[in-house]
Amino acid sequence: MRSELREKVIEVCKKKILVKGSNVGLSFYAFFENKNTDPERLMEAATWWIKTHELDHFEKAVKIKEMVENGL
Repeated sequence: MRSELREKVIEVCKKKILVKGSNVGLSFYAFFENKNTDPERLMEAATWWIKTHELDHFEKAVKIKEMVENGL
């Protein structure tokens, strides 16, 4: 995952955790606008989430943040 997307994932996870608490879940769609303005980056996130790590549709933001921070 390129650094720009990693930074976005961490930023979104931190905001969600701050607002909704450590039990908040999210999907990879949380890192994008409601419009498909960057399909390449969307597919990169989907591939990382679904193919690489076989994550469920919704995962805890804390888990995703830790995975990305640890370079997974």
